[in-house]
Amino acid sequence: MRVSCRIAAFASTVILSAGVTHANYQLDTTYDTTNFFNDFNFFTGKDPTKGFVEYVDGQTANKEGLAKSSPEGIFMGVDHQTKNPPNGRKSVRVTSKKSFTHGLFVADIAHMPGNICGTWPAFWMLGPGWPESGEIDILEGVNAQTQNVITLHTKPGCRMSNEGTIPSTQFASPDCGASGASAGCGQRTSDTQAYGDGFNSMGGGVYATEWTSDHIAVWFFPRSKIPQDITSQNPNPSGWGPPTARFVGGSSCIIDNYFKNHQIVFDTTFCGDWAGAPQVWNSDPKCSALAPTCKDYVAGNPDQFANAFWIVKSVKVYQQRSGNGQPSAPPAVQPQPAQVQPSTGTQPSKPAAQLPPPSRQGKSWDGQVWNGGGWHAKREDGAFAKRFTA
Repeated sequence: MRVSCRIAAFASTVILSAGVTHANYQLDTTYDTTNFFNDFNFFTGKDPTKGFVEYVDGQTANKEGLAKSSPEGIFMGVDHQTKNPPNGRKSVRVTSKKSFTHGLFVADIAHMPGNICGTWPAFWMLGPGWPESGEIDILEGVNAQTQNVITLHTKPGCRMSNEGTIPSTQFASPDCGASGASAGCGQRTSDTQAYGDGFNSMGGGVYATEWTSDHIAVWFFPRSKIPQDITSQNPNPSGWGPPTARFVGGSSCIIDNYFKNHQIVFDTTFCGDWAGAPQVWNSDPKCSALAPTCKDYVAGNPDQFANAFWIVKSVKVYQQRSGNGQPSAPPAVQPQPAQVQPSTGTQPSKPAAQLPPPSRQGKSWDGQVWNGGGWHAKREDGAFAKRFTA
């Protein structure tokens, strides 16, 4: 996937089209300290992104203080005491037992892992049979990154526009199925208070994600500016202004054919395909000065990860009201249009530090190599396939 080195800023504000409407929502599901760990499963398998991490089960996480309910909210942290852990640094990855197609997902987060070299935290959603059912990365970043990257991953054939996104957000690529879905279509935000240390210094805030047949949109509201209709549990996105990132489908991507049955995920991994990629690590002056590789740093400096934790106050899922006041049924899959082929025109290269995030569920990749012209990933069959150009 070719990604421009300099993504041009928009010349003027993009206005939501008059035809776009927002649904009348009612509360469907609430996750908070009363039920979170009963309604989420702990993932204990090998990290699909090849991180230097050992995901632990619920009993171990509770015993070692990595997951618990607190007066502030749901706490999910990492081991910050063990030096040179043999199986990777212990952490948690949790997935909701319930799945969703469409909805308004309102996550009130008080704290997230800071801008810490070696970390790769994310709040995201995933469907079965990746990439068949899609992936929505809502809050994600690596290392000393200070801005959020919101990314969609799909099977091939889905090209989105960013109509309605605020002008300061940079759109990396419209092709959400690029490089076998591992690259996706990302939008990089400009707000340094929407991610990491900046986010935490403001007491966190709310990420609201609206997923309809028309679009997938994400808003961020810092703690002091959360709309009253969110706090009163009567959310009305039409009054929130342009979203931080908006992905619009249409004829080039029928959303209901690419996104369905998503579970909600929180995790913190280390290094792996993105944070630990040599070109990413080496191009970060702060991180590369600390250790020759990401793994060396994460293994040898446990105390640096004391701030790599989540505190989630709640996640509330709203669904559209039907005519009888009940949540409407999920949509039927629509006929698939002819695929729109991506442009083959050559574009300027992108600095390695700003490489688009690989999918967090890219199980088909078991390694990658830099050949001077782009990342190439080694598939399970031993072949190398181009992943994305740096």
